[in-house]
Amino acid sequence: MSQALITIRRAMPGDAEQIAAVHDAAWREAYRGLIPGRELERLIARRGPDWWRSAVLQGSRLLVLALHGSIGGYVSYGRSRATSLPFGGEIFELYLSPDCQGLGFGSRLFRAGRRDLAENGLETMLVWTLSDNQRAVDFYRRHGGEEVRRASEYFGAEKLGRLAFGFGPPAP
Repeated sequence: MSQALITIRRAMPGDAEQIAAVHDAAWREAYRGLIPGRELERLIARRGPDWWRSAVLQGSRLLVLALHGSIGGYVSYGRSRATSLPFGGEIFELYLSPDCQGLGFGSRLFRAGRRDLAENGLETMLVWTLSDNQRAVDFYRRHGGEEVRRASEYFGAEKLGRLAFGFGPPAP
């Protein structure tokens, strides 16, 4: 019988290639059919390995899910960008490679990012998602998120709805 070594740790510059690959696969899986194809590919292309390496080197809060040394997902987070809303922290992105979805890894990454925010004085937080991304909407509701704002964003000529979910302080 073999055991899988699964860890959540801070991203390192050497993880950039694998984080970019997770980003590409996860975005194509999550947003194909929601974000117009050309715009989706443009958004994916701007987040290559150099972008991720730079984010790590600049000190971005970025945790990765490592399975036997391979990156299967990531969560990025920090201070809330929505200063008009009463939430200190924000999870900017949480993505898993398609083969790692549905196994509880997203919940582990979510809790790890939320815990780190709280440990750094940001006990309340916000997460934005496309309103038509039902998997993400359900995920954040299951984790206690309450809808606090609706907005829209253009992706090329397509206007898509966005939802913000707010979270109070994490349970001890």
